[in-house]
Amino acid sequence: MSDINLTESQAKKRMAALSMEIRAADEQYYNEDAPSLSDADYDALRKDLITLETAFPHLIAKNSPTQKVGVKPSGRFGKIQHSVPMLSLDNAFNDEDVLDFTKRVKRFLSLASDAKLTFTAEPKIDGLSAALRYENGQLVTGATRGDGQTGEDVTRNLMTLRQDIPHRLDGSGWPEVLEVRGEVYIEHAAFDAMNAAQVEAGKPAYKNPRNAAAGSLRQIDPSITASRPLRFFAYAWGEVSAPLSDTQFGAVENLARWGFSTNPDMRRHDSAKSMIAHYHEIEEKRAALGYDIDGVVYKVNDLALQERLGFVSRAPRWAIAHKFPAEKAVTVIDTIDVQVGRTGALTPVARLTPITVGGVVVSNATLHNEDEITRLGVKPGDTVEIQRAGDVIPQVLRVVKSGEGEAFTLPKQCPVCGAEAVRDIDEKTGRQDVVRRCTNGLACPAQAIEGLKHFVSRRAFDIDGLGEKQIALFFELGLIKEPSDIFELPEKREALEKLEGFGKTSIDNLFSAIEARKTISFQRFLYALGIRHIGQGNAGLFARHFQTQENLVAQFEALGVRTSTAYLSLLGIDGVGEAAATSFSQFISEPENHRVIQHLLDVVTIEPVEAITSDSVVSGKTVVFTGKLEKFSRDEAKAQAQKLGAKVSGSISGKTDYLVAGPGAGSKLTKAQGLGVTILTEDEWLQLVE
Repeated sequence: MSDINLTESQAKKRMAALSMEIRAADEQYYNEDAPSLSDADYDALRKDLITLETAFPHLIAKNSPTQKVGVKPSGRFGKIQHSVPMLSLDNAFNDEDVLDFTKRVKRFLSLASDAKLTFTAEPKIDGLSAALRYENGQLVTGATRGDGQTGEDVTRNLMTLRQDIPHRLDGSGWPEVLEVRGEVYIEHAAFDAMNAAQVEAGKPAYKNPRNAAAGSLRQIDPSITASRPLRFFAYAWGEVSAPLSDTQFGAVENLARWGFSTNPDMRRHDSAKSMIAHYHEIEEKRAALGYDIDGVVYKVNDLALQERLGFVSRAPRWAIAHKFPAEKAVTVIDTIDVQVGRTGALTPVARLTPITVGGVVVSNATLHNEDEITRLGVKPGDTVEIQRAGDVIPQVLRVVKSGEGEAFTLPKQCPVCGAEAVRDIDEKTGRQDVVRRCTNGLACPAQAIEGLKHFVSRRAFDIDGLGEKQIALFFELGLIKEPSDIFELPEKREALEKLEGFGKTSIDNLFSAIEARKTISFQRFLYALGIRHIGQGNAGLFARHFQTQENLVAQFEALGVRTSTAYLSLLGIDGVGEAAATSFSQFISEPENHRVIQHLLDVVTIEPVEAITSDSVVSGKTVVFTGKLEKFSRDEAKAQAQKLGAKVSGSISGKTDYLVAGPGAGSKLTKAQGLGVTILTEDEWLQLVE
């Protein structure tokens, strides 16, 4: 059932829920500088709400997110009232939306459909909006957008941006009162340097340049802001005591003459076709700009016509933002490297000119395998379109423009150990595997190191203080060669104390973390082994099948015999496919792996798996968890559900029975509502399973 087919009562409830989600996202984006939703998810929520408000205009609430911009100031700074509201822009998501925009403008102005009308087009900077007020040429105040009516007073902070913001206007001809508006941002190179300094200081890296810019501008101490590489583009104005020009383009040219940095990629166009072509040109050169943009803004050029067109709700009729696809971008492949994974797979990885996609800075993208490289025809120097979806590593979709680099071929020897790398042949089908693998097993340093990194990862043994860098260092020094060596590190304290960065406290903390993991759940233990095709889900299924480490050890040899009861019982586990069962049996029965596991069992204790409560109310039901769970961790929630016989999924579908939603639930909640899935809070879930 679509939203517009809802009853009035249903629509009212849906509108309230959407408004609540949007307001929460606004608070996190504007005041906390920590977006909880991707641009695409946020835009989808607003679009749904606008659709409902169009169908049920009498239900529009005064405090609806569609009726305002941003959120109220946080209270950390003084307040500045905007004499002219700082509004937002409506969005266009495809070429058809741009055509509709130009038609609406002409219709409103009573112009013929074929009448020429000039628009400006400029990149939409992904930063933090700010307003600068000048009186008699002198900068007097600077403010953030805030809720569009009132912003935060960050005058002293903005005055540190001397490269782009003049304290006194240059030249002449400026009005006595001039409020200049624009965007504060950080360039890619400066952002990379900032993050390198953060990591070097042991602090968390910034997620993207927009967050870094917002956090830097909103510092209580202006000297901190001054130390950050902030830039500013001027592109609009608020209150003025005299007109800046007759046209949008002329006004921006004047801002440049008076000392402001303006965007050199601003252009004038006389048709929707020309505007759209400019959009695709900017999209292609996006990575080379050196700063983040998320679309192109079109504005009617004639300021007198802008005045006639006026505003509707929270946006002007005379402008629109043509957004880029949220999870896609165009950039350049600098080089192609080959990574060797813990299962020996050789994976070609494209090293990209960094670009922000879906709110995350992307500098690498997988090319999957050699067949995919051949299909794409990709090589270093090519301009390519990439896609990032959720937490999945970005991938290259297509070549936009061929470069001058040489064709790339995957090596037939492991780039780490030099052993032969082959593509296996499936005995049943006779087909060649798409993945080329190193044949050297754990004797290959790359496989050994990657396996150890996986072993200590968060969902495996999760040992605090033992991350990827430490694993690589300890392996190189010979302190760790296999998982059981980790638990013998306390015996090598003298060697650790000689290493730079390992003081008494850090070593004590590491040893405590190792000691705490000497007892581990069966599921974590099996997952930590890094067996091909055995993720968290299958690890849990195998753990429940064997229940104790004694049962597993007793079947070591039998699991390697395809006709044995032990092996056939694996195929009978509900939810386990043949590939996972075969991979598990091959790994367990391999003498070298058998030895590694036995050494590990000598130093750790596996907790037996409790029998599943098959008569629980959620037994056999499919459950999805989303949002920030406050009363238990996500892993704990999943384990509890599986113990009760439920199937835990990571995505919503028509087969989902329950969605347990914590604060910040986004697109999964929206999809579940559309499919009629039963939605529970944490408290309701606990009541149900109790």
